[in-house]
Amino acid sequence: MRRLGLLGGMSWESSVHYERLINEAVRADRGGVASADLLVRSFDFAVIEALQAAGRWDEAADVLAGAARHLVAGGAEGVVICTNTMHRVYDEVAAAVAPVPVLHIADATAVAVREAGVATVGLLGTRFTMEQDFYAARLHDGHGLGVLVPEADDRALVHRVIYDELVRGVVSPSSRAAYQEVV
Repeated sequence: MRRLGLLGGMSWESSVHYERLINEAVRADRGGVASADLLVRSFDFAVIEALQAAGRWDEAADVLAGAARHLVAGGAEGVVICTNTMHRVYDEVAAAVAPVPVLHIADATAVAVREAGVATVGLLGTRFTMEQDFYAARLHDGHGLGVLVPEADDRALVHRVIYDELVRGVVSPSSRAAYQEVV
């Protein structure tokens, strides 16, 4: 089995799902007590969030690229960025570890969407993910999918809930209801 490097902790509330799902897939495939061969670099999300909020994407790219290089030096044969938003710096991370592959989450998403027979998707995420082109363009230009994003007020709500609740492991009933209204 190949060793996979995970760039996580952005926030760890989401990263833990990646590790669980990867391990469940390996166990389902191999049986018994098999689990994935993973190297995990979990960031202090407060540091990453501050870089995002300040628009310091070059610094964020340097941080993630350096961590990806360490994962590869540790034997990772592929790298996953365990968050949608930080795919904003995907190109820099991929260049830092080439030719080692870095999975782009939008590509994996597009494959699943196409397999489900869906041609247009609704994109929810941080304001960076919904308002900047790095994710939607990959879905549209790279995979021919239609991409819908919420109106400005709804984007602000979705972003707020992510940073005020979801990254802290909280899903309030009012936020759940608000998300359902957005969708």
